[in-house]
Amino acid sequence: MKLFYTPGACSISPHIALCEAGIDHQIDKVDLKAKKTEGGSDYLAVNPKGYIPALQLDNGEILVEGVAIVQYIADQKPDSGLAPKAGTMERYRLQEWLTFISSELHKGFSPLFNPAIPDEVKKVFRDRLTQRWAYVEKALAGKDYLMGSFNVADGYLYNMTRWAKRVELDMSACPNVNAFVARMEARPKVIEALKAEGLM
Repeated sequence: MKLFYTPGACSISPHIALCEAGIDHQIDKVDLKAKKTEGGSDYLAVNPKGYIPALQLDNGEILVEGVAIVQYIADQKPDSGLAPKAGTMERYRLQEWLTFISSELHKGFSPLFNPAIPDEVKKVFRDRLTQRWAYVEKALAGKDYLMGSFNVADGYLYNMTRWAKRVELDMSACPNVNAFVARMEARPKVIEALKAEGLM
């Protein structure tokens, strides 16, 4: 498999999943502004949507959208514990978390990275994100990970904590989230993915 990624972007989530699953893979860095891979190929030929991540399967098929990719990776190694068995209530709970992270956290950060958006407008998005993080803070009370044991939703959530740091979102009211970050950054496979992308 080959993962198309950009350092610091949401592609770290499937990268962590690949490492945690122990799946042999290559990574190919993408310049999102130029829409070119590190080798100079046209990235739009890989993913016409123009963003990352994209996962090229061994048969040549391309899978895009991080939430789909991490579940695909988990399903390749069902004994890894990266996702509950398909069709179970626990799997739907995982999908619930992945959807929440995607729609309420991930997309909530987009305006904060946009230099054209005025600061007073960004404050609205910051306040909304603070509310969403308060929900995550409560959900992590008494737990090491979102669903008790580590799964692909935790890799995605971890990436959002990195973004919170990048936009200087005040996370001081979230000790459970901060403890979660420390646990994630102690995981050998998380370290492996971060090092491979030059993030450590």
